[in-house]
Formats: sequence, C-alpha cells, structure tokens
Amino acid sequence: MAVAGHGTPALQTGLHAQLAAARRSGLRAREAAHSLGLSEGAALAAHAGVVEGALQVTALHGPWVELLQGLEACGPVMALTRNDAAVHEKTGVYRNVSAEGPVGLALDADIDLRLFFRSWHAGYAVQEAAAQPGQASQHSLQFFNAQGLAIHKVFARAATDLTAWNALVARFADPQAAPAVFAVAPPPKPLRPDSEIDVAALAADWAAMQDTHEFFTLLQRHGVERQQSFRLVEGSFAQRVPCTAVWRLLAEAAVDGTPIMVFVGSGGCIQIHSGPVQRVEPMVRGDVRWLNVLDPGFNLHLREDLIDSVWVVEKPTVDGIVTSVEVFDAQSELIAMFFGVRKPGSPELPAWRDLVGRLPR
Repeated sequence: MAVAGHGTPALQTGLHAQLAAARRSGLRAREAAHSLGLSEGAALAAHAGVVEGALQVTALHGPWVELLQGLEACGPVMALTRNDAAVHEKTGVYRNVSAEGPVGLALDADIDLRLFFRSWHAGYAVQEAAAQPGQASQHSLQFFNAQGLAIHKVFARAATDLTAWNALVARFADPQAAPAVFAVAPPPKPLRPDSEIDVAALAADWAAMQDTHEFFTLLQRHGVERQQSFRLVEGSFAQRVPCTAVWRLLAEAAVDGTPIMVFVGSGGCIQIHSGPVQRVEPMVRGDVRWLNVLDPGFNLHLREDLIDSVWVVEKPTVDGIVTSVEVFDAQSELIAMFFGVRKPGSPELPAWRDLVGRLPR
C-alpha cells in the first residue's frame, strides 16, 4: 500500500521537479507518473497544496455528482475516460447529471456517461503551466480509484467559462484533506472452470433476455466472466472475428456514414459516443500501433497492438436482436464496445447489422 499526500517540502520539490522533467521529455501525465514508480493519482496527491512551479494541485471533496452537476455552468469542456488500451474524448456540456445511490448518469447528445461512484476514491483540480510561451495553462479535474488509476477527467477548453470553473473548484476544494491513500490492486479472481458452469442454462437465459442491460445480471447469476460466456455460447450468440476487424468496422462506418456508438470504460465510468465517425487514421510508433478517430468533438485513440480478441455478440431484446462488437486485451479486460446507434423501443439499424455482417470471420 502506498501513501501519497502533502509530504515534506523537500519531497514535494523533488517530485515536482522530477515530474516536470518527465513531462518535458514528452511523456504524458500518466506515463510520467509511472516513470517515477507512482500511480498517476499518487503523483498528483503528493503535490496537493503546492503553489509554485508548473503543476498546481488542489484536493477536492464530494459529493461527486454535485461537482459534475456544477460543470454545466462552465459551458463546453472535454470529457476523457480511458483504460490501458483506449482513450475516449468528447467535447460538450455536462447536462442532466443525476445519481441514484452510487450509480450516476450524464445524459446529453455529447457528454453521455455511466458513473459508478463506488470507485471514485479521490479527486483533484489540476492547473499545469503551458509547455510553450504564449500558450494557455491547462485546467482539469481528475478523479481516481483506490489504486490511483484515473477513472475520469474533465479538461477546460477555449470556450470554457473559467470564472465559473474557478468558482466550482473553490466550492469543492478541500485544502485540509488528509493525504490520499492508494492501495496495490488485488490480483484478479480466477475464472470458474468451464465444467462448473451449466452452459445449457446459460444459453437458455441468454435467449430469454428482453433488454441488453440484463446481460450483467446474467453473468453474475451464472458466475461466468464476460469473454468466457462468449466462448461457452460460441456459434449461437457470439462469434470471434480477427483483431483487424476493429479497423475495418471504423473505416467502413466512416465511408458509409453509419452512425455508431463507441463505449470505453475505466471501471468507474463508461463514456459513450453516438453518431457518425469521419476521419479514421492509423498511426505506428515503433511497436505501438494506434487506431485513431479524429473528428470535431470526438477523438478515440485505441492501441491496436494490445487487442487480443474481438467478438461479435448478439443479445435478444423486445425490439429484436442487438449486435455488439466487443474488444478485449490479453488479460481479458474489455477495451471498447461498438453498437449501431439505437434508441429503446426501436430495432437495430439495418445498416449497422450489414456492416457487422461484412466483417471477416
């Protein structure tokens, strides 16, 4: 377990200088923290209260849903949710933010989030000086889980009302907060052996689904992991496709103009894009292969080299079959999911189903 907090002035100064040097070398904040042997959350927490230098960090308090509700007054901002293999960025206004217990929503055409506040362990307002003279400082709100992994970030943009932003930060600032404590992530739970799972019952319950949201409960009821369930019903409700299918899906959606939904989750937040994609560009840097969507208001950066498996999955609903394309890494962690744009009460878009049907098997 690692403890990160205010520390001594000497420690603060040393970490601050090391982090600044790592950023100047071209590393992003996450990679800069890892280069110092820290989680990103721990690196920020260790600098909370520092008022000198390029990086200024203020600890925040909740309720987190009220903080996110306050963002509406700030106008357009950029929401970012990521995992180890995908970064999802959407520009818009936080509207219709609500919560029922530990589960929250932000429902708007641009900022569309599913929020799981049990995972929200610490939050910080971050101000980082511009890397080049004449550039503006970067303002962000950053939220972390108990292991110091970023689960959601919000960045001010040129159109953001910084007066409202600064007032929001002042309202939720917690300068006397105790140093945040970040724990080492527990090892993943082992899969139940296939032999212990009643595959016939799993398939029968799958066939009886009325809504895609029932799927999580189905997995829990049968004690089966997500990708394991696909394998167990392979050929009926799930089918493997090549890892290159993700590039083809995005490229053909861009050519056809088929509106799609792109889901990326962090464990504490799922961020959703709904609409067309236009500019799809691969990029290779050494052994790292990025697949990028670079559209106004929406960016997706996906590490193609970390894709281990891709599945086409069918889930029955009262509106007919709903088809998803689900992407996993080598640790069986879900990287991203793709759907056709669809509203409850409406059947799946034929154009989306045709697009998925053309993916190589």
